[in-house]
Amino acid sequence: MYAVRPPWFYRALSPHYLLCRVPSESKVAYLTFDDGPVPEATPDVLDILARFNIKATFFCVGDNVRKHKDIFERITADGHAVGNHSFNHLSGWKTSPGSYYNNVMKCREFFDSKLFRPPHGRFTPGQYFVLRNDFRFVLWSVLTMDYHHAVSPEQCLRNARENLEPGAIIVFHDSIKAREKMLYAMPGFIEHALGQGYRFEALSAGM
Repeated sequence: MYAVRPPWFYRALSPHYLLCRVPSESKVAYLTFDDGPVPEATPDVLDILARFNIKATFFCVGDNVRKHKDIFERITADGHAVGNHSFNHLSGWKTSPGSYYNNVMKCREFFDSKLFRPPHGRFTPGQYFVLRNDFRFVLWSVLTMDYHHAVSPEQCLRNARENLEPGAIIVFHDSIKAREKMLYAMPGFIEHALGQGYRFEALSAGM
């Protein structure tokens, strides 16, 4: 069993302490991509976004930025926002606050952003408190589950479509593991949302 939406206690903290959904009455949504940049998936995502002329937010792993600087530079040159996703995609539940902080700050050596998404959405109160003055924590309102082995491409698309609402923050993954399902679901979701009168915007730390 998997959860498309974050736990209720995270939603209760949004938007004052962390962001699960942007408060909005208008039809605006926020596409986000985790775990890149990688050459096997990120350029395809950028091509699709350019075709639809929409902006998104990429939560980048620092070590991937180090290895694929040219792709990262294309993300920013195309006008998309970027966020910190730690240097090594650490699980907060398995890492001390000090080590977690150092790893997030190591990612910051390769690019600067006030946006931070904890890998897997897992973090402890201690990690939150050591990072909250430096970053706006961003989770999601819709997790497409494109990385999950038991979820079909069609279900990924349904997850996104059925949970679309004003201010929604939708997570796809520009990773090798998620590539096939993401490339199936993401364009179909964009077409559906645009057909429903939605527009897409990039996230900012002031939200």
